Amino acid sequence: MITLKGEHIYLRALEPEDLEFIHTIENDESIWEISNTITPYSKFLIKQYIEHSHKDIFEVKQLRLVISNYYDAPLGMIDLFDFDFKNGRAGVGILVKESKDRQLGYGREALKLLIDYSFTHLALHQLYCNISEDNAASIKLFESQGFIKIGLKKDWNYSDGDFKNEYLYQLLNN
Repeated sequence: MITLKGEHIYLRALEPEDLEFIHTIENDESIWEISNTITPYSKFLIKQYIEHSHKDIFEVKQLRLVISNYYDAPLGMIDLFDFDFKNGRAGVGILVKESKDRQLGYGREALKLLIDYSFTHLALHQLYCNISEDNAASIKLFESQGFIKIGLKKDWNYSDGDFKNEYLYQLLNN
């Protein structure tokens, strides 16, 4: 089963050429709330991260893939994090970088590919994600792929002078 190639996009490993793309994403303060980031990243640190990204998910407990179109243009990133082999689970994060590329199905296709990869090749039992209560687009995306809302974390994240609730979603491999 081919799991990383879809109809319009494919998921690929990080390449040295992705340095500027990742640097732009990681230093975009408008999305820091989503990634729980509060400080910028240097190109040096990102370069080191890319150089070590070949390490096995079982060792580093995370996997970051680039969402790319078939013209080899990077559109965004999708991650597995907090990989827990013993319990067969991992968290999922996704970002389509440019607003012009959102709502076109790239995120949905990327998430579907990552789900298939996780359940087929990594033998995971479940995936989960954390979504801010006011992030309607992400809620719609994850629910469209079968994720179920299983909890609410009250006043979980502090942003723009206020605390925000966050939902916990889960997808079981049945």
